[in-house]
Amino acid sequence: MPVKKVSSEIELSSVSAFELPLFQALRRLQQAGEVHAKRVSKFGGLTPVQLLILQVLAGERRLTASDLSGRVSLTAATLSGMLDRLEERGLLQRQRDDQDRRKQWLLLSEPGLALVQQAPSLLPPEFVERFAGLDEWERHSLTAALLRAAQLCGEME
Repeated sequence: MPVKKVSSEIELSSVSAFELPLFQALRRLQQAGEVHAKRVSKFGGLTPVQLLILQVLAGERRLTASDLSGRVSLTAATLSGMLDRLEERGLLQRQRDDQDRRKQWLLLSEPGLALVQQAPSLLPPEFVERFAGLDEWERHSLTAALLRAAQLCGEME
């Protein structure tokens, strides 16, 4: 017996039952992120996204702006302005590739590395403490669910 296709009307109505609790959860995450962003900005005058950029660069020897853009989920235009500000503060350096002069590498400077080593967590401390208290399977499950939810929100434009 063939499987009946569920109409999009029924699919949407079944999703609507989740709409309010999902939005409320996303809003709570957003609020917690905003509060923590204010805490992080008191450290070195960096936004969480600027700190993320520095932390990604600290984990890599060097990256191009396009590689970094994908890693931090920023458009090239938005990232460019942030890189300019971080470079002006002496926290990162740009270096032309020896073989391909069109290619430019981004490197963390010594002051940038020192700042990253002293920086607070990108996550609120309360979250980090509670998350650490979860069983490993639950940490993996929660991480996978959040990554999937972010994926459902779509790719960068």
